[in-house]
Amino acid sequence: MTFTRALSAEFLKLFSTRLWWILALVLFLYVGVMAGGLGALFGWAASGGDASAAGVSPLPPGMNLHAVIYSMASSIGYVFPVLLGAFAVTGEFRHQTLTPTFLATPRRGIVLGAKVVAMLLVGALFGVIAWASTVGLGAAALGAFNLDTALDSSDTWAMVGRGVLAMALWAAVGVGLGALVPSQVAALIIVIAFTQFLEPVLRLVSSFNEVTANIARFLPGAASDSLVGASFYSVAMPGGSAETLFWWQGGLVLLAIAIVTTVAGYFTSWRRDVT
Repeated sequence: MTFTRALSAEFLKLFSTRLWWILALVLFLYVGVMAGGLGALFGWAASGGDASAAGVSPLPPGMNLHAVIYSMASSIGYVFPVLLGAFAVTGEFRHQTLTPTFLATPRRGIVLGAKVVAMLLVGALFGVIAWASTVGLGAAALGAFNLDTALDSSDTWAMVGRGVLAMALWAAVGVGLGALVPSQVAALIIVIAFTQFLEPVLRLVSSFNEVTANIARFLPGAASDSLVGASFYSVAMPGGSAETLFWWQGGLVLLAIAIVTTVAGYFTSWRRDVT
């Protein structure tokens, strides 16, 4: 019953604040606008734009346009569940709410475990929100140009399911990061700098060499894209780059990152005095 009470407390703490729905709203609008805009751009190019008239495909050969557009939910939206998970931990350090929590539940491992489970579920909710946005607006854009939306394909919905799982795992990674780096400002800087600048640059630079490209497959974002099975970033990658991981391998890499960061955080800042 202790874990159940701890889990209920985590949901209560999260849903009693505005942070979760503000992030969810921004996520919905951000990935939706990007997917709809990209769908309209590629739809125009593929159905009679300048690229089509010149005989140039807007995407690399063999790449599914609808998959690239829909997958923007995770390939650019994963930063939101990471931030939510990180803030769920760092906010407790900042506002000292861990003190009464640990007094009520002295077994700190249970508290951290409950927070991970809660964020996994809320991260999955964020995944549903993000994929509903990209699939809905992306399919509308493709349909406007009479292009295949693949909404009747089981592969599309399997990709959506894996994408929801990826977002859930990203939220767990955020919890681990927050436990490892309890400063809210530092965690925010790390998340934004790594997800929006460092990893995209590393993936692009490493793609020019086969050896580094094989190593880059294990970067968190690359593993997430492998789990989903499609990515917007694959459009920017030059030809001849290394094969991606299998979807289950990508999932295991993300899970391993979440476990390692959470365990490391537990044995460092989580066990220290908070007052």
